[in-house]
Amino acid sequence: MKQMQRGFTLIELVMVIVILGVLAAVALPKFVDLKSDAVAAAAKGVAGGLSSASSINYAGCAAKNNVVTANVCATVAKCSDVGLLTGPATTITVGALPSKTVDGTVYVLTANDTAVTNGVTATCTAAYGDGTATGVAMTYSAIGAGN
Repeated sequence: MKQMQRGFTLIELVMVIVILGVLAAVALPKFVDLKSDAVAAAAKGVAGGLSSASSINYAGCAAKNNVVTANVCATVAKCSDVGLLTGPATTITVGALPSKTVDGTVYVLTANDTAVTNGVTATCTAAYGDGTATGVAMTYSAIGAGN
């Protein structure tokens, strides 16, 4: 009488475990360092939001002939003023970087707090806090308005 085989042999099971182990060893390093990518993406998002807020503010000021008006036109005279345009306001700290940056805080060095005049666009360089001493470098646009 012929006996039917049921299930897998020990060798087949060991081979599957070895293949899964090799795949895990190759794929795991790709997922380990996601924090730096996430912080870089957050910095780009904040920079984009600041640039957009500055553009929207400039358009509102142009419609009001640069008369400062609540919720329409705010004064933007330097790079650090742009943080007040976002809702909720983005904290922009002006001065030297601390020894350890605070996650999510935008830092503008005093020398980079560029003054802008009405209708002139300035490229602002800043650091996005990520808990390290340098943060993540970012740039955004500030358009002078309401002054």
